[in-house]
Amino acid sequence: MQRRFRLRRSEDFEHLRRVGRTYQHRTLMLSLTRNDLQDNRYGFIVSKGLGKAVTRNRTRRLLREATRLLHPQLHPGYDIVMIARKPIIGQPFAEIQRTVVELFRRASLIKEG
Repeated sequence: MQRRFRLRRSEDFEHLRRVGRTYQHRTLMLSLTRNDLQDNRYGFIVSKGLGKAVTRNRTRRLLREATRLLHPQLHPGYDIVMIARKPIIGQPFAEIQRTVVELFRRASLIKEG
């Protein structure tokens, strides 16, 4: 995923936590809010409680890839944060991708047609 699509500033994460809308799944939580930009920006949170660095980094990479593949089909202008939960560890990529699509559908962010 290109750097311009990433959320990096702690103020952006804090704003999203305060005013963002949240959608939950057993393995993942999606939080989003409108931004004043032409593109979506994404953040991925994988806490230390999920495992050691290798496990956390792999989980983060899988979430990034699932989002990257879905990005062209999403409505633009949102800040989006995905927060991984413990049951996501060890899930195959297809299952993670299915979960990401389901959460974006619930949030009505996928363009139809």
